[in-house]
Amino acid sequence: MTDLFNDKLVVVTGGTGALGTAIAQHVLDLGGRVAIPAFDQSDADRSKLASDDRVTISVSGDLADEPSATRFYDEHAAGLWASIHVAGGFAYAPIADADTAVFEQQLRMNATTCYTCCRAAIRHMRDTGSGGRIVNVAAKPALHPHEGANMAAYTASKSAVVGLTGALAEEVKPDAIWVSAVVPSIMDTPTNRTAMPDADHVKWPSVAEVAETACWLASPANKVTRAALVPVYGKS
Repeated sequence: MTDLFNDKLVVVTGGTGALGTAIAQHVLDLGGRVAIPAFDQSDADRSKLASDDRVTISVSGDLADEPSATRFYDEHAAGLWASIHVAGGFAYAPIADADTAVFEQQLRMNATTCYTCCRAAIRHMRDTGSGGRIVNVAAKPALHPHEGANMAAYTASKSAVVGLTGALAEEVKPDAIWVSAVVPSIMDTPTNRTAMPDADHVKWPSVAEVAETACWLASPANKVTRAALVPVYGKS
């Protein structure tokens, strides 16, 4: 263990899923503390980190609902240093099968949750007067839209995350708040292996590898990198 985070508080949304758990664990390994918003109690109960006394897990409800997101940060983010936004969802759906309800759902899960959490995090970071770090999670098709065939709604929602990242990075730089995003390709998770059993899984980045990049961007060691869209593709 190193003390890269030196007991600093990091919020990790989506912190009970595969990537979120890897990020939260890496923050802990680097000497930080973690606050995780859970959608409901069953989501909270599945966390592998609940027994760690440096982890706070609290049921927040739907983070796309701004009062819910604001309440979580108000109750659990005093002295916030970094906020890493993993919460979201995926829909594989050709446009013929994806009506506007699917499109709106993807925007809500991926773009709106990112917006509400960025907004709440920035307010708390400004209160500390010490700056901070925000790391969003986009996706490879957001930078290469032609790879988003048959998942246009998902691609559009992650493209919104890319736009939000760049705009906020410029807006909050006077506050010494650096905003960037990691941009994963397909990651090596049990769910993805099950969904694509014939793929070359060795080419996919692991969640631990993606977590390392996200945590460096979120750390105090990142002195100058902001507005970055960092590909984490591995060999894929």
